[in-house]
Amino acid sequence: MTDILEQIVADKRIEIAAAKQAVPVEVLKERVAGGEKARNFFKAMTRPADEVRVIAEVKKASPSAGLIRADFDPVMVAKAYEGAGAACISCLTDQKYFQGDLGYIAQIKAAVDLPVLRKDFIVDTYQVWEARAAGADAILLIGECLEEHELIDLMILATELGMTTLLEVHDVDNLLKVRPHIGFPHPKYVLLGINNRNLKTMTTDINHTIRLLDLVEQPEILVTESGIKTHADVQKMMRAGINKFLVGEHLMKQDDIGAALGTLING
Repeated sequence: MTDILEQIVADKRIEIAAAKQAVPVEVLKERVAGGEKARNFFKAMTRPADEVRVIAEVKKASPSAGLIRADFDPVMVAKAYEGAGAACISCLTDQKYFQGDLGYIAQIKAAVDLPVLRKDFIVDTYQVWEARAAGADAILLIGECLEEHELIDLMILATELGMTTLLEVHDVDNLLKVRPHIGFPHPKYVLLGINNRNLKTMTTDINHTIRLLDLVEQPEILVTESGIKTHADVQKMMRAGINKFLVGEHLMKQDDIGAALGTLING
C-alpha cells in the first residue's frame, strides 16, 4: 500500500480503536443477536444468472472526485435505484474521505427491500460485527489492504454472521493472493470484485477487468467495479462474459439517478 490507500487505512485503524472504546464489541454482539437476519446479497447478484445485475452505490463524495452530490439524500437515492432495477445497494460508510455514515444503512434498509453492502476499509473483525449490527447484509474486503490471514479471519466471521463478502482486488498479485480463498468458507457467501480504479493512483480503466479475466476461475461470481458509465460499457463487459457491475460515481452525478441507472442497464 502506498499513497492515499495507505493513509486511509492508517486513519481507519485510529478510528477503530476509538470506536472500540465507545461501543465495546460485546454490545455489538448483543445487537446482532437481537436483530434481523441478513438479506441474501449473493443470491440477489447471481439470480437470474444471465441478466445484468447492478450493485448501485450511495456515495456523497470521494478522494478522487471531491463532493459528488450536494443535495445528497441516501434514502432518496436508494429508492431511485430500487425503482430502476438495481439488484443490490452499496453504501459508503467512511466519514473522513467519503462523507459517509454507518447510520445510512438502517435508513436505506427501512426504505427498500434490496440487500445492502457496507462499503468501507475493513481491516478488523470489530468492523464486521459493527456492519452486521448496523444492518449490513454484505461487506467489502479489499485485497490490497489485508494480509492473507486477516482476509481469512474476516471472511469466516462474515459467513458466520450470514453476510456475503465482496472480495475486491485491483492488481494481479492480489488476485493471485485471494484466488485460493474465493468460496471459503462457503461458496454461496463470496463474490469476487475487480476494481478498475487503482486505489493507489485513483486512475480508472474499464478494460482492466477484461485483462485479468483469464486469471478468474469463477467468472460467474465476478463483479466489475468502477468506470462503468454507459450502456455500451455494459454491453462490452457482457460480450466478455461479465454481467455483474458496481456503479456509483457516474449515477450519483446525474440529475435523475433512476433514469440514469435504467439507461445504463437497458440502453
